[in-house]
Amino acid sequence: MTTPTRNRLQEGRAVGTLRRTAVSHLGFTVPCVAATADFYGRTVGLTVQEELAGGGLRLGWGLGHHVLDLTEGPKALSHYGFEVRDADGIAGITARLKDAGHDVTDLDPSVLDHAVGAPSGISVTDPDGTTVHFHGPVARQGENAADPGRRPIKFQHTTLGTDNVAQMVSFFVDTVGFRISDQLEDGKFAWLRSDRDHHTLAVVENGVPGDLDHYSYDLAEWEDFKSWCDRLTEIGVDVVWGPGRHGPGNNLFVFFDDPAGNHIELSAEMEKFHDDRATYVTRQWRPVPASVNLWGGQLASWRKTSESEI
Repeated sequence: MTTPTRNRLQEGRAVGTLRRTAVSHLGFTVPCVAATADFYGRTVGLTVQEELAGGGLRLGWGLGHHVLDLTEGPKALSHYGFEVRDADGIAGITARLKDAGHDVTDLDPSVLDHAVGAPSGISVTDPDGTTVHFHGPVARQGENAADPGRRPIKFQHTTLGTDNVAQMVSFFVDTVGFRISDQLEDGKFAWLRSDRDHHTLAVVENGVPGDLDHYSYDLAEWEDFKSWCDRLTEIGVDVVWGPGRHGPGNNLFVFFDDPAGNHIELSAEMEKFHDDRATYVTRQWRPVPASVNLWGGQLASWRKTSESEI
């Protein structure tokens, strides 16, 4: 028998087609900005692009759009962003958000210092109260030119924690225009796509609205994982989960943590969707540990391990 939460997720339909929308950047508050920035330089090769007000730092891969904003404070997610690459994408999202009753403001131009053409973007608050940025195309020269053993290829996806998965999924599917690729049968985890990648965004119930569950960088292939795990060990960073293979997305993974406790995933070989050529039905996965790691073993320490909750 299906649960009401599961039915609500299944009923979600994409309002618009956003096949060219990708994750863009994240904003964290962290107890020590300098130590966190140093960590990201040593691990994934991010460098300081500019200083922010109040002693914060903006990090990226040299030229092009930034990846992280770090400001001082207790560990928290302050904002997250998406790059909308379709010509009319920002206008369409704006109209749908306003029609649904959301307050939409123009994005601070400083976020778009590396925009392609005329900067444009909007800011809105998601159902959990976190600021979301949607903006037009930005230069990303620092991506897709990495040493696969020392720098990821790109920032790949964001996974949000919440106490109301159905509400968050409805916001991104029914209003913004994402689609559900996979979900748990109990409705407590959903993976959403907005381009060919299996998920640009995922949402998991962890009882903490506005939380960042984890975020992910993309590697090229399985062979890269050995180099990464060896190098993390050499610089004193523990692998906290993996290597493994997710069921939803079928991607390979390992996880490690930054000094503030943010969970970082390295991922490769994510499943691709071709919505312009095929019709897909949302898949339902049993809420058991083996669904999120097909290779078995224990879940990550921050996951619940009962059969009904992961």
